Amino acid sequence: GAMLGRAAVRGGGALVGRGVRVQLGARALSGAAPKDRLAVLCILDGWGYNERVQNNAVLLGNTPNFDKLWAKHSQRGQLAFLHACEKWVGLPEGQIGNSEVGHMNIGAGRVVYQDICTIDNAIEDGSLKSQDALVNHIKALKESGGTCHLMGLVSPGGVHASQTHIAALANEVNANGVPVVVHAFTDGRDVPPQDAIKTLPEFIKSLDAGIKVATVTGRYYAMDRDNRWERVGQAYDAIVQAKGKAPTVDDPVKAVQQAYDNKTTDEFILPTIVEGYEGVKEGDGILMANFRADRAREILLALADPNPPEELGLGSERPERPSFANVCGMVKYSDRHAKYMEEIFPEKDIKKPIGEVVADAGLSQLRVAETEKYPHVTFFLNGGREEPFPNEDRILVPSPKVATYDLQPEMSAPEVSEKLCAAIDSGKYNMVVINFANPDMVGHTGSLPAAIQAVEAVDKCLGELMASVERQKGVLITTADHGNCETMWDYAIDEPHTAHTLNKVHVMVADYTGEDRQLRIQDGSLCDLAPTILEVLGVPQPEEMTGKSLLVK
Repeated sequence: GAMLGRAAVRGGGALVGRGVRVQLGARALSGAAPKDRLAVLCILDGWGYNERVQNNAVLLGNTPNFDKLWAKHSQRGQLAFLHACEKWVGLPEGQIGNSEVGHMNIGAGRVVYQDICTIDNAIEDGSLKSQDALVNHIKALKESGGTCHLMGLVSPGGVHASQTHIAALANEVNANGVPVVVHAFTDGRDVPPQDAIKTLPEFIKSLDAGIKVATVTGRYYAMDRDNRWERVGQAYDAIVQAKGKAPTVDDPVKAVQQAYDNKTTDEFILPTIVEGYEGVKEGDGILMANFRADRAREILLALADPNPPEELGLGSERPERPSFANVCGMVKYSDRHAKYMEEIFPEKDIKKPIGEVVADAGLSQLRVAETEKYPHVTFFLNGGREEPFPNEDRILVPSPKVATYDLQPEMSAPEVSEKLCAAIDSGKYNMVVINFANPDMVGHTGSLPAAIQAVEAVDKCLGELMASVERQKGVLITTADHGNCETMWDYAIDEPHTAHTLNKVHVMVADYTGEDRQLRIQDGSLCDLAPTILEVLGVPQPEEMTGKSLLVK
């Protein structure tokens, strides 16, 4: 051990740590007790790393504060790079990161496998067939002698569903002697607009003998999420009563071709019946294969909820519904849905996210964002938990009411910054997490001039934040949750690039404690940020967190 000199308490003049023995090295970041320390995590949403200057808002923008941080900390070993997509955040290969996934991984301090990967893994290792809800579904239908009506977005899109998952479910139920019909919802949004003509035949080929596609319906009807019951009703009629809006076909692929001949793309294919399908019977079952909840809810309310929407006129304009032997889904779609259906993959409980660990240590924390990213620094960062932890304060600044954010690229950043800095200056907090939404939200518009203005607006706020953290003798960590505005042009197709990227993101650690420490950091992934913050705060990392601190020992 060694004797440490006087470490001035953050924000005050009192002295702590006099004569306290602490170990040397990065582990002992400060002589101060955790409650006298400050760690600020600044997430620049959508600010990725790309060395190509053209169409790169990060490099084209005038960013004196970011540049100053970069110049200083890159020379001190305090700049590194993090993975923010694919397997490093629990997504499939080639899958871009997003804000929900990014903040979930940052807060958890471990890789959080997303539902699509959990399902892929269960299919691959054979554990799908032993999942309780699926076993119960098969058992109920064997007893009732009913048919399994399997439905979902038949698409390789991977956003709401995956056609490989739907085929795996169909083949598993069928192998157990239960008849299966598939109600195929076509995509055209998460994939090109006329993709089904290629991918539906591939899906049909992957089904075992005897499994039929009974209806083909565009997601516009089957997967509404805005209570447009006149649309949902048309999808319902096709499934339940075998009543279509387009002429009946003798082969499901013809339903797609028929739509194309009428200048209709996949998303808008009118509910179409395949010859031989006669509708739902008493004692049949429903199996919903979508793993994203929002667009599966309404059709399920129509089919199976004890209190279906009055707009559908069940029992008046439409006949009463047949009763189902079992209703089952890939995931939990809502608390209301869970009352009458079981999920194959139950919700994952993330134990000990950083917010909880910091609260358990008796420290106070603050989360700050404007509306667009507020759920991310609260709900997602806390591992899918709505309620704040003890001593967790939150500041929400409303996002501007404009049609698209290229019309106001600074968004609400100036007000966010003002409230953030005032809160840090109060000396009240030990951990502060702030998200600046601009680089991502404006990056999505595809406008390079607007994205440059967004980056410049955020850089101004970053300068104010640096000064504030320095006044409190804290540690500032800057990073991003994924890339976006550093790539504003897609050279492969010669069009504006509006999506997130597969690029890495930077991480910098700026130590304003005034203590003479050689902090160096190494490359990692988003899940390594929480362990780093805990080390800066002097709080032990729980075993549930499998990420590693970025600080070089």
